[in-house]
Amino acid sequence: MEISRRLNSIPMSGIRKMFDLAGPDSINLGLGEPDLNPPNTAIEAMAEASRAGFNKYGPTAGIMPLRQAVAERYRLHGISGGNVMITPSGSTALLEVTQALIDPGDEALVPSPGFVIYSPHTVLAGGKPVEYRFTGEDFQPDIDDILSKINDNTKAIFVNNPSNPTGAVLTEDSFNALCDVADDHGITVVADEVYDCFVYEGIHRSFLSRLDTSVVIGGFSKMMAVTGWRMGFLVADESIMDAMIKMQYHVCASPNMPAMYGILAALPGIDGYLENARSVFRKRRDLIVRRINEIDGMSIDPPKGAFYAFPSYDLDIKSADLSMRLAKDGLICSPGSAFGTYGEGHLRFSYAADESKIEKGMDILADTMSKLRGTSL
Repeated sequence: MEISRRLNSIPMSGIRKMFDLAGPDSINLGLGEPDLNPPNTAIEAMAEASRAGFNKYGPTAGIMPLRQAVAERYRLHGISGGNVMITPSGSTALLEVTQALIDPGDEALVPSPGFVIYSPHTVLAGGKPVEYRFTGEDFQPDIDDILSKINDNTKAIFVNNPSNPTGAVLTEDSFNALCDVADDHGITVVADEVYDCFVYEGIHRSFLSRLDTSVVIGGFSKMMAVTGWRMGFLVADESIMDAMIKMQYHVCASPNMPAMYGILAALPGIDGYLENARSVFRKRRDLIVRRINEIDGMSIDPPKGAFYAFPSYDLDIKSADLSMRLAKDGLICSPGSAFGTYGEGHLRFSYAADESKIEKGMDILADTMSKLRGTSL
């Protein structure tokens, strides 16, 4: 039995590889999985929905009350329930959008460093991913680089705001420049905004206000710390919603019914939960940034969003090799190269883990870096 060339042409995620290396005593700062408990309201409502018999297939686009609740949450952007489709995870939404928009031979601009599935999804749709880079310590998109890579085959540009892995948040200038690029060249923006709830400085600028040229992906996994429920959503112009629903039908038929009712119950009161979560993550961010900058040869500016630290280092060693060395020493992180060509020379640490794990992990990092530099602490 032969595997398709499309699938064979894409690698397994570098994040997942590191996760699989984690031993029972390892400090795992490799996965972006919040360690907070979900809202109790969500858990109780999901269980009650299951007990009440909501265990069958549901509407392909998700139950309308939840679609409307999402629209209400983002009402300032003028969207309605008809603009929203509930999906089985943000990752699935990204796959569905890519399959719906990209034809064989099309090109898609993908951020580098950027989330690991944009390029593989483009390849699986028969398209060609083209990496674009960032500038500055705050990782803003290099607009000149983007413009140099646009041609007649360019169909879409992936934008992740806030960013995984860098934690960067788009400035007003960057946001406006990306909008101009989309308008001037007829390119669709695929905006991955699953971390929009986690911005620590500044504001989040959403492409929800530009659904004529954008499709926006959101998620509940990070928002409510329910990564195992696999629940997300996408927001699109109603003119293409039928196509999105058709794509989802052929992927999964319908989203998880009990989970939709759990999320529906918790969503109206989620702001208090998120305020506490941001406070927790901001404190952890400040801790990991301080610890990293205390290590000779490592550097990071405080990320403004998400819950990832993406420091640079000055050792002459590939990030994959450095990550493997750290894994051997008991610390799991992700190599910068897992996030694209321009991610080399960096490591990604998740601070969605508690402070004691961050402290222990940074102790290992400091010790390993000292040994590799031939010095002693």
